[in-house]
Amino acid sequence: MGYAMSRLEIESELFDGGNTVHEASSSTRPGKLFPKVDDEISQLTNLRSGPNDRLHQLVPGKQQLPVSPVRMLAGRESNYSGKGRFSSADRCHMLSRYLPVNGPWLVDQTTSRAYVSQFSADGSLFVAGFQGSNIRIYNVDRGWKVQKNILAKSLRWTVTDTSLSPDQRYLVYTSMSPVVHIVNVGSSTTESFANVTEIHEGLDFSSNDRRYSFGIFSVKFSTDGRELVAGSSDDSIYVYDLEANKLSLRIMAHTADVNTVTFADESGNLIYSGSDDNLCKVWDRRCFVAKDKPAGVLVGHLEGITFLDSRGDGRYFISNGKDQTIKLWDIRKMSSDTSCNLGYRNFEWDYRWMDYPPQARDLKHPSDGSVATYKGHSVLRTLIRCYFSPEYSTGQKYIYTGSHDSRVYIYDVVTGAQVAVLKHHTSPVRDCSWHPHYPVLVSSSWDGDVVKWEFPGNGEAPVLANERRVRRQYYD
Repeated sequence: MGYAMSRLEIESELFDGGNTVHEASSSTRPGKLFPKVDDEISQLTNLRSGPNDRLHQLVPGKQQLPVSPVRMLAGRESNYSGKGRFSSADRCHMLSRYLPVNGPWLVDQTTSRAYVSQFSADGSLFVAGFQGSNIRIYNVDRGWKVQKNILAKSLRWTVTDTSLSPDQRYLVYTSMSPVVHIVNVGSSTTESFANVTEIHEGLDFSSNDRRYSFGIFSVKFSTDGRELVAGSSDDSIYVYDLEANKLSLRIMAHTADVNTVTFADESGNLIYSGSDDNLCKVWDRRCFVAKDKPAGVLVGHLEGITFLDSRGDGRYFISNGKDQTIKLWDIRKMSSDTSCNLGYRNFEWDYRWMDYPPQARDLKHPSDGSVATYKGHSVLRTLIRCYFSPEYSTGQKYIYTGSHDSRVYIYDVVTGAQVAVLKHHTSPVRDCSWHPHYPVLVSSSWDGDVVKWEFPGNGEAPVLANERRVRRQYYD
């Protein structure tokens, strides 16, 4: 696909050192102003991505944001920080304006829907999971060469999720089955066929007293690599102790599918969950007052939650919802009352095959406790994922998400502005991942394409239209 077909809706000021975008893009309806974000999250974001105040004192010229690279470099030479180098906030201020929007360049192309795509914590590996049983691990540092091609065992429907261990030695994958499989990623074998070339050990998340089956939508390693947390189709959260090789905890957490679950921070004590019951819940493993009782509930979505991403501070997280919104939450505002989550829908709708009703787009939950709401993308057909941008390079200044309309959207956390829209795919983008250190973003779609977006680009020509295969739309 040529440049003409990968146009970007992006404010040019982000690249030439002009003023920061303070207004939502044209996709925001006229007269609909983005509400002021909580002062604390605004301050925290600015502290992580804003230049040092002493820069304006030492470097002459007009004071405006973002500060140009020339002024930043001049300030560093003047040793304004007293340390002879950029601070982490200065680094983020420099890097966060250079969004990964050029391209795209093809990483892989298959005839199978891509469901999962994630960089490893250090960015050296990239994992992509497909409906056709394949999970591919690419070595980013070696030109995106396939380091491991895993053929999933006992797959039901699709690979629903994957997670790499913190030491990047093991990968777990899930499908619509209570058995999670774990693979040794560090082995020298490239082609990993279950119990043929390698052992794919099965971790049974079902308890002995239960005879029915269920599927797992979401799985995550703990920071220390000793536990797994999973969300399931039987409305439960599971914690698996890898050292003891047994299920250590089951929480009957929601009244509908638990589509997403994650640890809140490095401690592993707090767990966030999101469900088709429209609720986000917080679980504190240190003080279970009563069995299956959460520490708190966060109300605001009008439809089910498809994905959660933690800011990593044990306080803030974001959720993607089938009400076509992303919401930012502060768990200090959580409630213990779930009765306020009574249904407000007066229409019949199913996100799997119906468009979102126009009359529902401006509805707001009367007990909405979220800090901010971001709109513009589309959450239909599949569990679309959203994330904070990397702390190292952007100070988590942005939120980015896949979308049913085949695009990737990037929002400014504080202003709510839609700062970029990446166009290439022809089917829903279920997952996408921003490199932890560099301005590189990879998107994967149901059209089978896995592509990377960069700034400023790698010197190669982007994907051309005549290189693409024509394939059917995957909406069935």
